[in-house]
Amino acid sequence: MNHTADDNFYNRADEHINLSYEQLKEISRGKVSASMMYAVARFNAWVSASGFETPEQMQEARDDTIRYFITEYKKMLEDNLDDYIENFNKYMAPGEKS
Repeated sequence: MNHTADDNFYNRADEHINLSYEQLKEISRGKVSASMMYAVARFNAWVSASGFETPEQMQEARDDTIRYFITEYKKMLEDNLDDYIENFNKYMAPGEKS
């Protein structure tokens, strides 16, 4: 992946992923994934709201905000799916988490 991110970008992402792996000890992948997606959506709504002074401003930018996050998520999902396709045997070896 090619991100113009700070040095700790992947470390922060790994912390969230590791929390999800911990949750897998008690509940299914689908439920952990759904919770993580909800958390990301909720956090991004908060991040977005933090940039506005009024709900009217936020409403006006709503469609552009949604488009931005969908576009970025799609790029990241495509990159990660391609990575898993290319490295499937390595990543999906028994006992491995990537």
